Amino acid sequence: MHSFISNSRVTAPAARRLTASDRPGVAQPVPVRDIPEQPWPRIMLTALVLLSALTGAWEWYWRDYGAVAAYRDDAALWARQRRRIDSGEGGATVLVGSSRTLFDIQLPVWERLSGRRPIQLALDGTSPASFVVDLADDPAFTGRLLIGIAPDLFFSGFEYQRSVLPYYRKESPSQRIGKVLSMHLIEPWFAFYDPDFALFTVLRRQPWPERAGLGGRSVRQLEVMDADRNTHMWAKVTTDAAYRQLARDIWAEDFGGPPETDAQKAEDQRVLERQIDKTASAVAKLRARGIPVVFVRDPSAGDYLAFENRDFPRAATWGVLLAKAATPGIHFQDYPQLQGYDIPEWSHMTLESAERYTAALYEIIEQKVPPPDGSRW
Repeated sequence: MHSFISNSRVTAPAARRLTASDRPGVAQPVPVRDIPEQPWPRIMLTALVLLSALTGAWEWYWRDYGAVAAYRDDAALWARQRRRIDSGEGGATVLVGSSRTLFDIQLPVWERLSGRRPIQLALDGTSPASFVVDLADDPAFTGRLLIGIAPDLFFSGFEYQRSVLPYYRKESPSQRIGKVLSMHLIEPWFAFYDPDFALFTVLRRQPWPERAGLGGRSVRQLEVMDADRNTHMWAKVTTDAAYRQLARDIWAEDFGGPPETDAQKAEDQRVLERQIDKTASAVAKLRARGIPVVFVRDPSAGDYLAFENRDFPRAATWGVLLAKAATPGIHFQDYPQLQGYDIPEWSHMTLESAERYTAALYEIIEQKVPPPDGSRW
């Protein structure tokens, strides 16, 4: 037995790897492992070819679907435009609102008429109330303010992209650099680089078995955006009847639902009043600084307009807002020149209609709300 134990102790180091506990007081050596010889250049070339092929195939798929390369509308892009006010452009015309203000007001047309390009701060699916407050609290802003009103978003206080404000205030240098690199190296070149075309987004859209508790469908891709957030409707919404109907069907998911209880109705009214009071207070601060402000109710159509008229009647919403804010408003239903445009999915205009609408709206604003200093909007 003595011979067996001795032999075991001799052969143990070859059978297991020593650790620091086997050598008290001796530093643990850095483990070294020989890397076997491999054709590394060929392996790396194969991986690069495979990556290029898969990326190219994904890009080809979405290009064939109708997608085009465009700038990604994220918090970083919004923050770049918001910082223009802090960087010497505080006297500009600023647009806040929801997606209709984003789609329907074309910056090149406005610039051609006024001589200067507005700063586009409108956001998809988001009430502008908090952003009006932000501008009212910023002494650097001395220009003119257009506030777009989408009734179902503004009067409900819905703020899908509220997080852009804290992002703008806390954006790090590395985040800024990352966005600059993305805007130069990726976004102008790759059509698939959009959240709606991401692989896992596509997988979630597949017809999986329904499960209780899951929300409705997400709004699909509708827009094409430039580097300064000038935005127009994606041509596929106009030319593809099935895709256009899909967009309508997704909107329509919010038009029904069970009748509200009295408690729900009372809470909705409290939210509506808070939104109006919050905005009116901010507008009063802006006007006290001599800043012209105008509210604009952009057009909607079809079932979407019927839903807005039913759940957010004009007299109880728009009329109250203008009265409390003591501020001019332009409602599309009051002006023949703001009606009759092509709104394929009931909520946003085609590019051609948006260009004509912007020109008509600009002329009305110039007549109804002329800046006191004699400048143009």
